[in-house]
Amino acid sequence: MKFSEYHFVDEIKENIDKLGYKKPTDIQYKAIPNVLRGEDLLAIAQTGTGKTAAFALPILHILHTS
Repeated sequence: MKFSEYHFVDEIKENIDKLGYKKPTDIQYKAIPNVLRGEDLLAIAQTGTGKTAAFALPILHILHTS
């Protein structure tokens, strides 16, 4: 899956693209859909694997659309 396939608002998609990110990390791939559905999430992964973005990107999308 690519970041462009997530149904994020355009601003988020544009900024992800500007940063050069194409594909989510494993933790992002597994976490983003759950957060977008409003489900609880407990994630454990090594430093630098993208945990913050896995949570922040869908939360920013939800805030932008509400």
